[in-house]
Amino acid sequence: MTSPYKPDPTPATYGADATFPDWSQALRQQFLAGMAHAASAVSVVTTDGTAGRAGVTVSAMTSVSADMEKPTLLVCIHYLSPAASRILGNGTFCVNILRTDQSYVSDTFAGRLKPGSGDKFDCADWTSMKTGSPRILDPLAAFDCTVIQSDRIGTHHVFVGEVEDIFTETAGSPLIYSHRTYGRTTAIDTAESIRGGAGQTERSTRIGCFHTFGPVVVPNLIARMQPGPELDLVLVEGDQIRILQALGSGEIDIALIYGFEIGDAFSVEHLASLPPYVLLAADSPLAGHPSLSLARLAREPMVLLETPPSTEYFLSLFTAAGLQPNVRFRLASLEMVRGLVGHGFGYSLLSTRPASDMTYDGRELATRPLADNVAGSPVVLVRRRDEEPEGLASEFAHQCRRYFARFG
Repeated sequence: MTSPYKPDPTPATYGADATFPDWSQALRQQFLAGMAHAASAVSVVTTDGTAGRAGVTVSAMTSVSADMEKPTLLVCIHYLSPAASRILGNGTFCVNILRTDQSYVSDTFAGRLKPGSGDKFDCADWTSMKTGSPRILDPLAAFDCTVIQSDRIGTHHVFVGEVEDIFTETAGSPLIYSHRTYGRTTAIDTAESIRGGAGQTERSTRIGCFHTFGPVVVPNLIARMQPGPELDLVLVEGDQIRILQALGSGEIDIALIYGFEIGDAFSVEHLASLPPYVLLAADSPLAGHPSLSLARLAREPMVLLETPPSTEYFLSLFTAAGLQPNVRFRLASLEMVRGLVGHGFGYSLLSTRPASDMTYDGRELATRPLADNVAGSPVVLVRRRDEEPEGLASEFAHQCRRYFARFG
């Protein structure tokens, strides 16, 4: 497809090696801190053609106008990105708006994840749009564009594209970037009047919890806090990545999770270390032993709880002992793990201890301690750095400390 677009040959005034006075540097830092509060949908911008194929993750994308012969939008891309020069050469690009379950695509095209093949495009399935630009097979939406204007402003090219073709999904939520982390949209109740809106608080207290041990401990913690329907709490469950993203974006105020791979953006309070135990069917021959070693377990089929960081933790116990477990099933559901173990398909290593020793379908379970001396799973309270919990979040933290004090 041909395009009337011609690149602007005028070089920009400022480059990556430009120097600025101290006051300008301070203003830049304030600008970055302020923009961190702005929430943006995450997109991968791709191009293909005579100049070659490329893609890059961007949050700087917005509509320009729908009231033209063809709608227009713009994207901003760093001039050193290979995608910028190839968009200039091809004169086309496609904006792929990502869903919340496609953060790995964003991280790949941002350079944080490295495909084994070395080709970023191997992280997803692709098709071609009208201009020939690649489109993820199932984004939330995609806009196929012809470049009609480009300006180099500072370190970035601003590309204005005329939309040639559009793809939209019927379901899904956009992946959001805010406070230097991923998040997702959450519906809120709108005010019925100006007076009512001005008088209402920002939102309920929101608490995040790791989805395997959360159901075992969080209802107990909430029951200790304050009885009655006036307890204005919202609970968010998920794996480690989901909860940390929600905490970083401000979707939740405080989180109860495992203390693995949390990062420097958060304050972490250690509560307890939960020792791993062996889960068995009650009629398993292994249940006749008072304790079981990793060496003995390595010879048996394992039903592995496949939910980070639990997966890495349990496998690391074998690795540290120079052993290789015989993993038969990998499952994300704690109750599915318990169910398969109850039916004799293998053992499992867990840290979460539900009160019931029965599976959902009525099979009896047994637990045995691990004979090896290994470090337990650290349970921690996490909040955004330099933000002290207030109100119900503070009370939740207090109850967490009381509850886990018995574990030492």
